[in-house]
Amino acid sequence: MDRGDLFIISAPSGAGKSTLCSMLVKELDNIVFSVSHTTRPPRPGEVDGKDYFFVSEAEFQRLVAEDAFLEWARVHGNFYGTHRGQVMDKLAKGLDVILDIDTQGAKQVKEKLPGAVTIFILPPSWQELKRRLVARGSEDREKIKLRLKNALLEMEEVPNYHYTIVNDQLQVAFEELKSIIIAERNKTRRVIGGKIDLAALKPDPEEWDSI
Repeated sequence: MDRGDLFIISAPSGAGKSTLCSMLVKELDNIVFSVSHTTRPPRPGEVDGKDYFFVSEAEFQRLVAEDAFLEWARVHGNFYGTHRGQVMDKLAKGLDVILDIDTQGAKQVKEKLPGAVTIFILPPSWQELKRRLVARGSEDREKIKLRLKNALLEMEEVPNYHYTIVNDQLQVAFEELKSIIIAERNKTRRVIGGKIDLAALKPDPEEWDSI
């Protein structure tokens, strides 16, 4: 069976990463999100196993002790982690897997799975990033400043990614993201490994005689 590829997608808050990833999963077959574990309580409308796996802090720490995570971190007082077994199981089934994680998490995963494909989503400008965060209207001034400060640190990691997409026009950025996935799927190792048997392209001796 053709083994899937792991795609790590990172971006500063406000760059449009979540929207682009959702569009990708809706349009392409055989590509899925990795559902993270978290200790934070579910928000209204969130479903366990779909949005996150909601676990206690004790359960999370047990998984950390078992080295069950490809990456994990504590963010705003809650723990988040990408479960190794779930990712590897999906890849083994031939599914491409998207990890929507920050640059620190990306480093952890790359150390364990160096074959992962990394993609960074950039805003078209600093001013536009600020405008998008303010336009959300969901956070106060101090939280927006913190997100912008973190964005500067995250964008310093861009040279370490395989691909970079500037999300100026959403549809254009989406087509670029989709083209990366398709290009990776058509790399020789995957075509030969799952799409075609090279032996089937060799003619029988009798067929030569019929030409």
